[in-house]
Amino acid sequence: MLMCVRGVLLLVASVCLLLPPTVHAAPAVALGYTPKYPPDFDHFDYVQVNAPKGGDLQLSWPGSFDKLNPYTLKGVSAAGLDELVFEPLMEQALDEPYSLYAHLAEDISLSSDRLSVSFRLNPKARFSNGKPVLADDVKFTFDILRSKLAHPSFGFYWADIKRAVVLAPRIVRFDFARPNPELHLIVAQMPVFAREWVGDKPFNTLVTDYPIGSGPYVVKEVDFGKRITYERSPDYWARDLNTRRGMFNFERIIFKYYKDETVRFEAFKANEYDFVAEYNSKRWAREYVGSQFSKGQVIKKELKHQNNAGMQGFIFNARRTIFKDKRVRRAINLAMDFEWSNKNLFYGQYSRCDSYFSNSELAASGLPGKDELALLAPLRAKLDPEVFTQEWHPPDTKPPNSLRANLRQAKALLTEAGWQLRDGVLHDDNGRKLQFEILLAQTNKGFERILAPFARNLEKLGIRITYRTVDNALYQRRSDTFDFDMTVESFSQSQSPGNELVSLWHSSSADQEGARNVIGIKDPAVDALIEKLIYAPDRKHLISAAHALDRVLLHGEYLVPNWYIATHRVAYWNKFDHPETLPLYYRAETWMLRTWWFRQVGKSP
Repeated sequence: MLMCVRGVLLLVASVCLLLPPTVHAAPAVALGYTPKYPPDFDHFDYVQVNAPKGGDLQLSWPGSFDKLNPYTLKGVSAAGLDELVFEPLMEQALDEPYSLYAHLAEDISLSSDRLSVSFRLNPKARFSNGKPVLADDVKFTFDILRSKLAHPSFGFYWADIKRAVVLAPRIVRFDFARPNPELHLIVAQMPVFAREWVGDKPFNTLVTDYPIGSGPYVVKEVDFGKRITYERSPDYWARDLNTRRGMFNFERIIFKYYKDETVRFEAFKANEYDFVAEYNSKRWAREYVGSQFSKGQVIKKELKHQNNAGMQGFIFNARRTIFKDKRVRRAINLAMDFEWSNKNLFYGQYSRCDSYFSNSELAASGLPGKDELALLAPLRAKLDPEVFTQEWHPPDTKPPNSLRANLRQAKALLTEAGWQLRDGVLHDDNGRKLQFEILLAQTNKGFERILAPFARNLEKLGIRITYRTVDNALYQRRSDTFDFDMTVESFSQSQSPGNELVSLWHSSSADQEGARNVIGIKDPAVDALIEKLIYAPDRKHLISAAHALDRVLLHGEYLVPNWYIATHRVAYWNKFDHPETLPLYYRAETWMLRTWWFRQVGKSP
C-alpha cells in the first residue's frame, strides 16, 4: 500500500503508516515500492524449501585472522561471523532492491513524523545460550556499536540516530535527529548480540571470546590464523521461520586460511575445500583445466547477477602532496591502457568501470539534465565548469584515440601543473620527484602483472612507481591509517545507496582512521550531494542525486578506474545442488553458504 509523508513514498506490506497520531506495525518494509512477498509468505523464491540438511562444508579464505569480534577497528576478524553467528532485526531479500522482512523483530512501526521507529521482538527469538533476545540486548548492542570502542563506521552510518529506548521487554524504539528516508531500514539491519558476550569487558578488548549471537551456527573450534569451524546450533530458534526456511543447510562450515593465492588454488584442485569464487581473469581462463574438470568432478560455471558494480580502481591518497593537483591525477589516469590489458591480460572478460555506480541506473550519462542541474547549479562556484559542459569518460585507446595521443595529453597536463623532466624523472619547483608506491594486499597479488605495463607507460612520462605486496593484516592496518600513496580499492554499492556514503566520500570521514574514505575526499560539493541523496524524498530524486554525485566524483579524477564483470565465476566439486532460481543482487559466496546443499548428505569429505 502506498503512503506519502512529506513527499516520501513508503510502501509497507499492505499496511499504511498513517499520519499523526496513528502508527501501524508491519512485518515488511521497502524503500519506494511494494514489497514482493506478502505477510504470510512461506519462503524466498531463491531457496529450495525441502533442501536436505547435513554434511561438512569446507571453504577457503585468504590471509589470516586474529579475533572473533567483527565490530572493532584493530585486527582481522574471522570469516563467517556476520553471516552465521549474528542476525539483524529484519532480513533483506536478495531479489528486491531494498526490502526487509520480519526476523528477530516480528514487526516494524515507523512514526508518522518519521522521527522514530519501533520494533517488537519475536518472542521465539533466542541467543545460542538459550536466553531470549530482548529489547535490552538490542539497546545494549546499539550503544556499544555507537561508542568509541567499536569500529568508527557505525558512527558515520548511524549519525542521525539519537538514541535507543527500551519501551517494554520486547519493544525497542530508536529516535532520530531528523527525518531520513532510509534510516528505519538501516536500523532494521543492525546486528544484535547478547549483553552476556561482552559482560564487563571493554568492547575493544573482546577478541578471543566466543561470540553469543542468535544465528544458525555457533563457533565450535578456532585455530587462530589458520582455521575456524562453525557448527549448526542444535536449538536454532528460526529454523522454520519464512526468512530462514530452506537456508543454512550444512551441519558444519569450516573456513581454511591460505596466505598464498597459488597455494590456495592448488588446494582447491586437490579437494581440500569445496567451492571457490574466482576474481582472477587469467586463472579463470587458463588454470581451471585438468582431469577434475574434463571428467566433471569439478563444475566451472558463470552465474548472472544484477548487482550495482560500483567502482573499483587504483585510488590516489589525496592527502599526499603530489596528488593534490587534479591535473596530475588525470595525467596518471591517461597512462592506463585498459583496452590492451583487457585483450592481453583479461581475455576480454571485463567492462571498464565508468561510474561510481557502474552497471546500474544510478550511473551518470550525457550532460546533466533538468533535475541534476537543480542540484548542481547552487554548487557551481565549487565545481569544475566541465561538470556542466563535458560528459566524463575514462581514457581509452579505441581508434581514433591511442596510447600515444593519451600520453601526449598527459605530458601537457603535467607541464601545465609545473612538473619538468630532469634526469628522466619529473620534478616540481621544490625539487620534489613525481614518484610513488602502489600498495597491494596479498589477495591482490595478481595486480602485479597489470601494474607492469602501467608502470612502463608512466615511465615514458617521467613518473616512477614501485609496487609492494604485503600480507592482508599489514595491508589492513596501513589502509585503516591511510599509510599508502596509491592502492586498489573497491567501492561496492547497493541498489539503494544512502547513509553509508558518508563513510566513503564525505569530508567528515576523511581523517577518521578506519573510515572507508581512503581517498581522503574533502569536497563541499560532494558533501552537499551526499546529503541530497540520503534525504531524497523518493526514488526519482535519489536517482537524480546519484547522477549528480557520480558526475562530480568522476570529474574529481580521484582514481584510475578498473573494471567489472556482470557474472560470478564459480567452481565447485560436483557434490552440491542449488536452487534453480538465482537471486538478483548477491555475492556468490553468500548465496552458496545460505542456500546450497549436499546432493547426498554424508558423502562430503
